[in-house]
Amino acid sequence: MMWKAVLPGAVALVTIGLSLVSGEVVKRDSQSKQVLALATTAETAQPNPTTGSLPAAKAEPTVGTPIAGMPAGGLPAGRPVALVIGNAAYPDAGLPLAQPVNNARALADALREKGFDVELGENLTRHGIEHAFETFKSKIEHGSTALIFFSGFGIQAGRQTYLMPVNAHVWNEADVRRMGVNIEPLLGELDEKGAGAKLVVLDASRRNPFERRFRSGSLGLAGINAPDDTLVMSAAAPGKVVSDRDGDVSPLLEELVGQIRASGNSAEAVFARTRIAVSQASHREQVPWVASSLVQDFSLAPAEEPAKSRQSAN
Repeated sequence: MMWKAVLPGAVALVTIGLSLVSGEVVKRDSQSKQVLALATTAETAQPNPTTGSLPAAKAEPTVGTPIAGMPAGGLPAGRPVALVIGNAAYPDAGLPLAQPVNNARALADALREKGFDVELGENLTRHGIEHAFETFKSKIEHGSTALIFFSGFGIQAGRQTYLMPVNAHVWNEADVRRMGVNIEPLLGELDEKGAGAKLVVLDASRRNPFERRFRSGSLGLAGINAPDDTLVMSAAAPGKVVSDRDGDVSPLLEELVGQIRASGNSAEAVFARTRIAVSQASHREQVPWVASSLVQDFSLAPAEEPAKSRQSAN
């Protein structure tokens, strides 16, 4: 009967042994996990070979925290871009105009100084204008300020303004709509692309060179139905015309370029001062027209880096 007395003690010894073995296994498993974790950390944070120190841990971005270089209101604005066109040689309209090409070159230089990426075109056909516009549009990023300048013949048809290419052959208003480039859809495309402030300068309020072929027609340019956040200036009010005067550039462009280079004023201030100066200098014979629906300020401040420029082909 001795085995009955020994049996409880043996069972106790076996239980203790199993507990010790189990505890050792758990301990080893825990140590293995710690070693694995340390190895993973070592792989992702290698010491600097020069100093031997580990890099600082990267802070995870917090939702709602602005990133450096991003405006509080959203994505950063892209670089300002400009399409600058001077059309002077119209074979179907008589002698070439003296100032449009000079106007375009002068403005392109001033805009480059202010950091604009300029697409410059001279004596463009309709295809050339369309190609230049597509190239210009492709440069627009979210919030980019976009400027369109045209110097040459602009014609009103159906209460809309058309920029005339140099290969236009016009006998009636239908030809104007067929050959000309309507400014309003262009502005709509810029708005859809995500452009910010849209600036338009039209030095095209000349007398229609084809008006004798028309049975009826409207003088000057039409008012422009532009999207919000647009600033427009033309050489004269809608329905009025101005004649080219002596000089390498037009009075409008001479004053505008001077105002752009003079200071870092807002675009609205630059356009307003240009209008006043031209009006006073001409004794109100020429009063440029300015219309604005801007919802943001755009300062024509000096550029920190030189801007790119390229010239479009016909």
